[in-house]
Amino acid sequence: MSSAARIVVAGGHSAGHIEPAMNFADAVRRLEPGSEITALGTVRGLDTTLIPARGYPLELIPPVPLPRRLNKALLSTPGRLRASVRAAGAVLDRAGAQAVVGFGGYVAMPAYVAARRRHIPIVVHEANARPGVANRVAARLTPYVFTASAGVKLRHATAIGIPLRPAIATLDRAALRAEARARFGLRDDAPVLMVTGGSQGAQAINRAVAGAADALRAAGVQVLHVVGPQNSVDVAVDGAPDGPPYVVVPFVEEMQYAYAAADFVVCRSGAMTCAELGAVGLPAVYVPLPLRGGEQRLNAEPIAAAGGALIVDNDRFTADWVRAELVPLVSDAERVARMAAAAGRAGARDADEVLARRVLEIVAGGRR
Repeated sequence: MSSAARIVVAGGHSAGHIEPAMNFADAVRRLEPGSEITALGTVRGLDTTLIPARGYPLELIPPVPLPRRLNKALLSTPGRLRASVRAAGAVLDRAGAQAVVGFGGYVAMPAYVAARRRHIPIVVHEANARPGVANRVAARLTPYVFTASAGVKLRHATAIGIPLRPAIATLDRAALRAEARARFGLRDDAPVLMVTGGSQGAQAINRAVAGAADALRAAGVQVLHVVGPQNSVDVAVDGAPDGPPYVVVPFVEEMQYAYAAADFVVCRSGAMTCAELGAVGLPAVYVPLPLRGGEQRLNAEPIAAAGGALIVDNDRFTADWVRAELVPLVSDAERVARMAAAAGRAGARDADEVLARRVLEIVAGGRR
C-alpha cells in the first residue's frame, strides 16, 4: 500500500456537514497531493449529489439518525447502529484508513465506533455552537477535537473556525468589488445590502425586506436579494428609473461575488453562513431560524458580541423593522465600517489548512 496519508471523512446528510468535510479534504490534497481520501455517506440527504461533485470516492453505509431524547426510535438505535458500524468498518479496512475525521451527521457515529474498535485515530470537527450527539460522544473517545468557536462546549476542544472554500477564505472584497457589482448590475457609488435565506431562501426575510423596498431606495441603498430557487418576491419601488437597483436572483453559485458586491448582509445564522461572513469581514443582521431550541442564534452570538452583527428574532424582523432600524444602519458608512472590522476579527480564514495539517501530523505520528 502507498505511503500517502489514507483518511476517511465522515460528514454527511446536510450541506452544513458535507461542505466543511470537503473543504478539509481539499486542503489535505493541497498540502499532500498523494493523499487518499474516502468519504462516508448515506443515500439520505445530499451526500450522493455533493460529494462526487467534489471529486472524492463515496462509500455508502446505512444511515443512523440519532434521536435527541428518549423515545421508541432511540430504543431501536443499537440494532441499526450495529449494521452501520459493520459497514463503516468494512470501508475503513478497504481504504486502509490511518485516521477518521468526523464532522457530524448520520454517518459520523458509525465511523467513530468502527475506528475506535480498530484503534484508528479519531478527529472531530464541530461546526455548530450546540454539538450533536455523535460529536459529543466522540469527544470522549479522542483528544483531537476542533470547534468553530471557543464557546462550543466539547471535551478536549480547540477552536479553529470552520473549513471554508479557498474562494471565500482568500477573498479580497475590495479588489473584486467592481467586477462583482458589474456582474449583478449594481452601481459602484451606493451601498449594497445583500439579502439571503440560505440555499432554499427564507420567506420571512424575503417578505420583510421586499416590503421595505421603497424605504431602501429612498435612502440610496442598492439591494442584491437572493430569494431561493423556489421563491419569488413582489418588489414595488417608486421613484426615478435611475434610482438604486433592487436586483432579485434565485440563487448564486459563486458566493464570493455576492460577498464582494455587498457592504452589509441580512441572513439566517447557520454555522457556515456565520463562518463565511466572519472570514470575509461582512457585517450582518442575523435572523435565526426559530427551530430546534434556537440553535442558530448560538452560532451568531460570538460575532454579535464582538460588534460585527445584530441578532433579530424572526417574528420581530418585519418591513417596519427594516425601515426603522436597518435602513439607517446600512446608510451609516462609518458604523458599517466599524462592524465590518469587528466581524473580520471574529472570523477565521485558515481552518481548512489548520485542521489538515493537524490530521497529517497525526497520521505521520502513527506511522512512526
